[in-house]
Amino acid sequence: MKKIDKLIITSFLGPFILTFLVVVFILLNIHMLKYFDDIIGKDLGWDVIGQLLFYFAIFNTPIALPLAVLLSSLITFGNLGEHFELTAIKSLGISLVRSLLPIFVSVLFITGGAFLVGNYLVPKAALEAYSLLYDIKQKKPALDLRQGAFYNSIPDISIKVNEKEPETGILKGVIIYDHRGRSGNKEVIVADSGLMYTILNDQYLKLELYSGYNYREGSAGESDFSGKQGSSEDSYRKTKFAKSQIVFDLSSFGLNRTDKKWFQSNRIMRNMSELRTDIDSVTQVIQNEQISVYASASQLYTYHFKNDSVTWPVEIKNLKRRKDSLALTKKLTEGNSQTESSGVNKLKALIAPSKMDSLKSDSIFSTPYSVSEISNAVAQARVVKAQLLSHNTNLKAYEYQHREFAVQWHKILAQAIACIAMFLIGAPLGAIIKKGGLGVPVLMSILFFIVFYVLSLVGEKWAKQATISVPAGMWMANIILVTIGLLFLRQARADARLFDSDFYSVVWDRISRRFLKGSKT
Repeated sequence: MKKIDKLIITSFLGPFILTFLVVVFILLNIHMLKYFDDIIGKDLGWDVIGQLLFYFAIFNTPIALPLAVLLSSLITFGNLGEHFELTAIKSLGISLVRSLLPIFVSVLFITGGAFLVGNYLVPKAALEAYSLLYDIKQKKPALDLRQGAFYNSIPDISIKVNEKEPETGILKGVIIYDHRGRSGNKEVIVADSGLMYTILNDQYLKLELYSGYNYREGSAGESDFSGKQGSSEDSYRKTKFAKSQIVFDLSSFGLNRTDKKWFQSNRIMRNMSELRTDIDSVTQVIQNEQISVYASASQLYTYHFKNDSVTWPVEIKNLKRRKDSLALTKKLTEGNSQTESSGVNKLKALIAPSKMDSLKSDSIFSTPYSVSEISNAVAQARVVKAQLLSHNTNLKAYEYQHREFAVQWHKILAQAIACIAMFLIGAPLGAIIKKGGLGVPVLMSILFFIVFYVLSLVGEKWAKQATISVPAGMWMANIILVTIGLLFLRQARADARLFDSDFYSVVWDRISRRFLKGSKT
């Protein structure tokens, strides 16, 4: 038994490692294509690109592991069935379920590793990758002057070159607009030719210009060279030079790293413990928002049902009770009831003796409302509506954020458990197909992975939209695939030939016979 277990495990580990590396490479290329335009032309070093690739490779590991398990288990049992090794194992009295046990134990360890990677390594890799990608996006493109076009990447400087010799690097027809004075195009440098190169470890750009002019236009009211106050007209100065040197700062072209604390609040950069803390925090915010809505009812409705209170829902009332001290609540209740009862008694004492006062109050209430009173009531109603809409908007935003954190929490677990679901599909399917290699197994693996990926996306979307509950949406793909896997396992134990035409012809004959018997009777 140990030799058979060793045979099955060794036949599984080789394809698993190979397929895992291939899948990571494919997913990494697909992922990097989305940011190709942001990376190209930025003059990045190989160390920066290597870091970005490494972090994104770790980020794609939880997605690559289920596909690698599916493909490798399908190849393993496909090879065993194709070479009749699986038949020999069954002839020894070893059941198919027992032959699946060695790889199943290995998949359990892979599932644990997938969980550790998804819970600890992926959040850190996502933080490093996306913070680095953000800094790369902010980095300006490499210095590249094109003929006949203005180059504006240097702050407050516009440079145009009519001709550029690629061999010598000589620039001809140089025009420079200097906007550092924040006064428009009032300083222009024109030169017949020039040279451009960087100095001090590419921190500064130096331009050597030959045979040109410097045009400068002063603003109105400036003092001239004699110290006198200028006239209302703008001053103008033209300077001719045989050679001039200009140095520009290129610090904005460097890759400046942003503090990672600004990215840590994103849900994909949090582990399960941090996500649980975030869920509790958002839940508390939602509860406080709900309590504040009902607590402000007495202030919003100033006159309508003044002595009545808006009925609180039971769950909100329970939340309020948890936040308030029982002793304080009892004390406040008793104080309010005494004050209210004494106020009511005084009001009765004032109203009861005088029937005339009652008639006067009735006549006051029967008086038509004035225009100012109606305007005040409408304005108050609009204020109440605006406040309630604001509360509803805040509640919807907080509830959506709560669902996002919950989705990410379940996603870490669901992606790890997907390895088991994929194994339950791949191993029995390989035993049924009895085809090894990279032909049919690859096609079947891609098919089921697409099904898994689509179901995961649909479930995540429905969970975020509150169409279904978050656990149902995030575990829908795994539940469906495990069900399909158990059906395949049942067929594999019965040596069913699902992919042979004879199997379906027999099934069709049985169905047609039943219909014929039913029609005769």
